[in-house]
Amino acid sequence: MATRVYTSVADLDFDLYALPRMPRPERVLLVPPTHFEVAYVINPHMEGNIGEVDESEAAQQWQALHEAYVRVGIQPATLTPEPGLPDLVFCANQTLPYRQSDGTRGVVLSHMYAPQRRPEVQHLTAFFEDQGYVIQPLPASVNFFEGMGDALWHPGRALLWGGHGFRTSFAAYPHLSEALGVPVIALQLDDPDFYHLDTCLSVLDEHTALIYPGAFQPEGVRLIRHVFSTILEAPEDEARTLFACNAHCPDGTHVFIQQGCTETNHMLRVAGFTPVELATDEFLKSGGSVFCMKQMFW
Repeated sequence: MATRVYTSVADLDFDLYALPRMPRPERVLLVPPTHFEVAYVINPHMEGNIGEVDESEAAQQWQALHEAYVRVGIQPATLTPEPGLPDLVFCANQTLPYRQSDGTRGVVLSHMYAPQRRPEVQHLTAFFEDQGYVIQPLPASVNFFEGMGDALWHPGRALLWGGHGFRTSFAAYPHLSEALGVPVIALQLDDPDFYHLDTCLSVLDEHTALIYPGAFQPEGVRLIRHVFSTILEAPEDEARTLFACNAHCPDGTHVFIQQGCTETNHMLRVAGFTPVELATDEFLKSGGSVFCMKQMFW
């Protein structure tokens, strides 16, 4: 399969609706925050928060997220937390699950940027091996790749959105395009507060995206606007301090989002979505919210 990585609107040579259908994943993996803490600083949100996590509050917030998935008909699977791996709770980052047109399920393993997080990958690998997934390591030529922190499937289509600039190397995307047989739209991230793509882009459904435009170079915003027919722009305060764009829409209707995103929630309702406000304040101290705290799979 030829490599197809797109970095500008002028390069786009495909029709979104002609791409193969890809069903939404219907299962979710969560990792209880038993060992969650801010123990080091690897992003700007962690600054000043070492030792500041309220463990009891974090456990309650995680349980509320678990229950929210159950209420929308998704029974979470859970992975056993590991001592010494406080960020394992952010289980979107260590892998990229995929499903091919013949039904084959596989997972690409991450090359984590921060040394503190690299041991997390083996625990996600073991989980997906038990689920019968084909395991795909990355070649050594790809320095860094952080799974679904930076690589987001377009809902319903075999198209990958790929962020790069802080935690993922651009070199990951030609490999993923060829290995998975899908086009990739690569978006360079510019603001260290938005160090993963999932902090500034939430793909809500096939037609709708929630974004914070200030996190991207201008061409990245043009690419998003070209492909999605409806764009919701989160205000800077809600995007930067409340991680509004780290929301997750598991079913095309409900949007799990950090509580307090008043303007964003209004836009979601007008667009026909149902916001489900959740407290993730303890996890925001480590630079993560709803989307970071789960991994969807088939």
